[in-house]
Amino acid sequence: MRERLTAAVRGRNTDYVEIRVEENDSTRLLFRGKDLEDVARTVNLGGCVRALVKGSWGFASFNDLGSLEEMVDLAIQQARLNPAGDNALARVEPVVDTVPLQLVRDPREVPLAEKVRLFAEYNRIILGHSPAIQTTQVGYGDSYRKVTLATSEGTYVEQEGMQIRGVLAAMARDGARIEQAHEIATSRNDFGAVEGLEDKAGRAAARAVSLLTAQAAKGGEYTVILDPRLAGVFAHEAFGHLSEADHVYENDKLREIMVLGRKFGGDFLNIADGADLPAHRGSYKYDDEGVPSEITPLIKDGVLVGRLHSRETAAKMGERVTGNARAVNYRFRPIVRMTNTYIEQGSVPFQEMLADVKEGIYAKDMYGGETAMEMFTFSSEEAFMIRNGRLAEPLRGVLLSGNVFTTLANIDAVGNDLSFEGGGSCGKGEQSNLPVGIGSPHIRIQKCVVGGR
Repeated sequence: MRERLTAAVRGRNTDYVEIRVEENDSTRLLFRGKDLEDVARTVNLGGCVRALVKGSWGFASFNDLGSLEEMVDLAIQQARLNPAGDNALARVEPVVDTVPLQLVRDPREVPLAEKVRLFAEYNRIILGHSPAIQTTQVGYGDSYRKVTLATSEGTYVEQEGMQIRGVLAAMARDGARIEQAHEIATSRNDFGAVEGLEDKAGRAAARAVSLLTAQAAKGGEYTVILDPRLAGVFAHEAFGHLSEADHVYENDKLREIMVLGRKFGGDFLNIADGADLPAHRGSYKYDDEGVPSEITPLIKDGVLVGRLHSRETAAKMGERVTGNARAVNYRFRPIVRMTNTYIEQGSVPFQEMLADVKEGIYAKDMYGGETAMEMFTFSSEEAFMIRNGRLAEPLRGVLLSGNVFTTLANIDAVGNDLSFEGGGSCGKGEQSNLPVGIGSPHIRIQKCVVGGR
């Protein structure tokens, strides 16, 4: 493989050529209610070529290695047919490396029938919890991916990866009211992470049923504490996407806002993104341009200090490459994407954070949401009123909204209990379901707008 790929990119009359070949072996299954709705195993092989000629890109993807040389010619021809452009690549040192899998228990060695039996039991536990449970979505997936990258600059990287994920979702109903709750388990290297989830299945069912009797929050402005999962989603969705350099470069308004050196929060607020974390969902050694992964500080001591780059955006903005060029698969060219985005550890214990709140809301878990530039709207899966420093009655339908920069400035406490949520998938443009990690400690926000009755 190496000789063929390096020969195909060598000696071309171009600024740059790369070939990315991907081998994938994946399994999925889904229970919906009592029915096993989907079960499949997929094995495929494909690749793509990206060529840069006089500042313009050409791109071609293929499913047959027999057409490799033809696809290289096609990508170069496409680039030459385009008018001369301003695209360029920031310089990086060529890399030659092999990154093998290091597995505890390989899910490919577990029979499909055993996976079905295991998740059928979780599904049975949820359905049997209460007559109020109307249906379920209990799913499992694993995906092995080997990516081989060869470039005209001399980079040659073979990198293997594994994603394992189980989702246990319960839907409960009382008349016209429907509530849901879920639990997630993930791993990069061990099928054992999705075994023994009987307690999680029971907790998801119990939480969905309990939400049926929870009261709606009264709309208004509150002091709000977010649990690590919801705070991590906030960091990813509301702030992380604004840190992707292609968004900043292409949007005049965002360039005026996201100025390096601008103060966005308190001295205790630190946000980072990076794939150079062991065994998290968004982790890898090299991105899809062969750039080594790292940890990129985005906000340091409340100040905007960095953003996420591909080689192309780094060249356009005159900034440092960060190893954030990712493609969801070989059918797409790499674009700037987050990896593991997180709010760093603070110093405030949760109970101390809680004790200072006379009346507020504790919001947990992500139910849904959307962002539009600097504006966001998120709903929590579970929430509680806070009264005189103690958790009080449960709430449902808590909707948090606001301006991300105002919200960052209103964070007045960051917890000492950083944890990572490994079940995230991110969409951008046409590329959806890219594995990402999110993390945060508890955080407290003053003057947070909460929708409700």
